[in-house]
Amino acid sequence: MALWMQITPGTDKAVYVQIMDQVSEAVARGELKPGDRLPAVRKLAAELVVNPNTVARAYTLLEQSGLVNTKTGSGTFVSDPRLRRRDAADLNLLTERMDTVIARALTLGLEPEALVSLFSERMQRFVPNSSETERKR
Repeated sequence: MALWMQITPGTDKAVYVQIMDQVSEAVARGELKPGDRLPAVRKLAAELVVNPNTVARAYTLLEQSGLVNTKTGSGTFVSDPRLRRRDAADLNLLTERMDTVIARALTLGLEPEALVSLFSERMQRFVPNSSETERKR
């Protein structure tokens, strides 16, 4: 299962953050679905050749964010999005990041329409028919 995960040593991004990002992206893309079991901490640590505490930290933070839940003795599972809490702090962070991206794009000279187009293209990576859905609205 961990074959889809890859750690890049020597980057500015901590290993536990790389694990979190890859799990989050796999969930967003639908590669991991609600109820799917993540690899056991020790198994994933061995496959990635990292300290088990690093994987445990990533899993703990993913659980705190509501993306996964851990059942003692059973493992760590992807949460059902309908049961995840909607955290105002997460939405605020997302809004701040979007503001940063917009400001940077405008600084680079992108026109607003070009930025919207770029966003739509990138959205296709996660929601394959998102532009078709938007046209129907």
